[in-house]
Amino acid sequence: MTRFKRSEVMPVSRTVTNLLGLAVLSYLTERPMHPYELNRMLKERDAARTFKLSYGALYGVVRQLAEAGLIRASGTGQRGRLPQHTVYELTDAGRAEMRAWLAELLSQPRHEYPAFAAALSLAVVLPPGQVADLLRTRLGRIASAVAEIGDQRDATVATGVPPVFLIEDDYRIALLDAEASFITTFLGKIEDPENGWSGPWQAYHASHGPGGPDKAPSQRTTPSGTTGADQ
Repeated sequence: MTRFKRSEVMPVSRTVTNLLGLAVLSYLTERPMHPYELNRMLKERDAARTFKLSYGALYGVVRQLAEAGLIRASGTGQRGRLPQHTVYELTDAGRAEMRAWLAELLSQPRHEYPAFAAALSLAVVLPPGQVADLLRTRLGRIASAVAEIGDQRDATVATGVPPVFLIEDDYRIALLDAEASFITTFLGKIEDPENGWSGPWQAYHASHGPGGPDKAPSQRTTPSGTTGADQ
């Protein structure tokens, strides 16, 4: 049997690491803008679904990009009664950084730390019946989220926006669909008495619960396979 060696992707060290910085660099390819305009465009394009967006975070990222020489001030502008703001433009170094950064993210898988995976790794501390109920609740919320994203995407496309500019919504729906499929399969394994999943789970609670065998705390096995003495 062929065995594949797992290799860790080593991302390039970057001066600015906040992904909001990549969004700023990308948006500035359209034209020079000041932070208020960037913030407005990000909100109009629903970027808060993808980036951790706040004006304070955006302003800090703009300052970091300017200090790194990836953008530079090109003048000032004013909108309505707002005070004058510095207008920023993309530098050649910023354009090169944007392309390299985007190419890395598109081509290289990166290990992430999703909250749901963390919860699954510890789920056995709850009774299987309770976990099944919670997962059914999650399934319902996933279905609602898929419908909401799909409706918003379809409404935006109906205004004339080409679907390729909304590809991240297709990705979100695909991830949610995959998660729903996983949860449905997992529920089947929890509740099918023939597959043997519920037995060890119930036994874990029998031995670790308040009425379980009298074990010293340092000898009890935790869900991760460590003992109290190892922690």
